[in-house]
Amino acid sequence: MSRVLEFAKRLIAAPSVTPARGQVFDAMEAMLAPLGFAVHRFIAGEGEEGSEDAPVENLFAIRHGPPGSRHFAFAGHLDVVPPGEGWSSAPFAPEVRPNPGGDLLYGRGAVDMKGAIAAMVTAVSDVPQGAGTLSFIVTGDEEGPAQHGTRALIDHMRAVGDIPDLCLVGEPTSVHRLGDMMKIGRRGSTILWIEVEGREGHVAYPHLADNPIPRLVAILAELDAMVLDTGNDWFQPSNLEILDITVDNPASNVIPHLAQARVSVRFNATHTGAELGERIAAIAARHGARTEQRIYGEAFLTPPGAFSAMVAEAVEAETGLRPEPSTTGGTSDARFLKDLCPVIEFGLCNATMHKRDEAVAVADLETLSRIYRRIVETALKQQNWGNA
Repeated sequence: MSRVLEFAKRLIAAPSVTPARGQVFDAMEAMLAPLGFAVHRFIAGEGEEGSEDAPVENLFAIRHGPPGSRHFAFAGHLDVVPPGEGWSSAPFAPEVRPNPGGDLLYGRGAVDMKGAIAAMVTAVSDVPQGAGTLSFIVTGDEEGPAQHGTRALIDHMRAVGDIPDLCLVGEPTSVHRLGDMMKIGRRGSTILWIEVEGREGHVAYPHLADNPIPRLVAILAELDAMVLDTGNDWFQPSNLEILDITVDNPASNVIPHLAQARVSVRFNATHTGAELGERIAAIAARHGARTEQRIYGEAFLTPPGAFSAMVAEAVEAETGLRPEPSTTGGTSDARFLKDLCPVIEFGLCNATMHKRDEAVAVADLETLSRIYRRIVETALKQQNWGNA
């Protein structure tokens, strides 16, 4: 069994439904410590299980190179989404099965993203310590609220002064074949709650009541008709979606006193979360409504340059494909890491992530570890990135 396959199986075999703690981080530490990495693990969050403040385990591992050497970081997560029902084998019992196109490794996290983390560890296992500084930024809270994961890791790195020059996140970015896409940015994400308060009353006497539903409908119609932008060279258009409408009125003869809605906006770099929140709040206020907002991440872009070229060349050398630079898809922890240094995402094919019978091609694991090795070696040799 190859090293990368062994590592991937070890990680998958440690159940780690978000928020992850304990066993899976034990496995990660056992892989990194023999390679000379100083491993720091800590728990963040003090809330009850199931809450957004539930305790999360994080790991920062670093192997320092000579003074003044370049610092390259790998980032990712060990938590996974719940496996659900209907698997053809136990989701946390990794299994390799033959397939006409090559062997597949099955298990929750094989693609998103324990397989990529196994490839990262394999990639650095033979890199000499004198080549430069390497680190791993690994959280147990990417698939959850992401409140006490990578943000807490960034705080730790700043406190100890270990800031990388470049960071690669191992999210599954490939679509049809390993190597066809990398992410150089992501859209931002925000959710707003809208509440319209009226006055309850009998439906036969509407003049004695104030129905909040028509006002909420008017707000949502206005929001739905908005064209936020038409996109640009790197981003698709921003979009606002109505997620939920709640009145909670079981009676058939009572005008309700309250109507609520929830909307989500995925926005490109022409906006900020705060600006969009103010715009939506102003519309709601005209109809006598109030809003609350939560910004999950701002849009960001790592402009094409030396870093993206380095990733593309490593991918092309191993796969023959030149990855398309893209900003599509959902959010990732790169939205936090971009505050530290230039960040790019590249990883496995995403076709089975979050699905039952999640599986990765064993050959892709091998290829990905070689791609990551090329990226590491090039990054540590380069002394001046200029426009990363």
